[in-house]
Amino acid sequence: MTATARETVLGRIRDALALSGPAPEPAEGAPAAPRAYRTGRTMPDQERLELLVDRLVDYKATVRTCTADRTSEVIAEALRERGARRVGVPAGLDESWLAGYDGEVRRDSADVPAPRLAVLDGVVTASAVTCAETGTIFLDGSPDQGRRALSLVPDLHVCVVDLSSVVVGVPEAVARLVPERPTTLISGPSATSDIELERVEGVHGPRTLDVVIRVDA
Repeated sequence: MTATARETVLGRIRDALALSGPAPEPAEGAPAAPRAYRTGRTMPDQERLELLVDRLVDYKATVRTCTADRTSEVIAEALRERGARRVGVPAGLDESWLAGYDGEVRRDSADVPAPRLAVLDGVVTASAVTCAETGTIFLDGSPDQGRRALSLVPDLHVCVVDLSSVVVGVPEAVARLVPERPTTLISGPSATSDIELERVEGVHGPRTLDVVIRVDA
């Protein structure tokens, strides 16, 4: 029997709700929501790294790989190449990460009005988890990632990703997140298209994304 438009729409809504987390108990006799999406997938480190880099580059992000002991050196290199002389950092970011940077570093706080963040040339943050399959970086507002405004207002975002926090797909990434925390998803520099499908960057976030992947962390 061919499904009606109403049945098709309702079916899609049920599928979407099934992906959004625990649902209320269905009414007696109602069909159970399907929850057969793939979870728990794994992939060797090198394959996850290559997949993530491929996705990030496709999104026009700049990717730098390094060992953990070169973190400050690579971050300083990224900031220097972008001409960033004044950068903001979350209050809980590891101070040693900026040891090689000779510009001005401003620690962010909730007392700083969001518009004042526009004076920053860039921001440096850590990350919570990253999905290799989609090239998506998740920030969860932890002390080393800061509030959402900090990663959205400055025009440059240098984001540090530990390979150990890179998972295969979205279900695996979501499983590592705390639902109650404010989550920001980043898939490349901020971009959109106008009515003529011309790409416009920096409309609702940084125009430049530099991702530093620490392969041994």
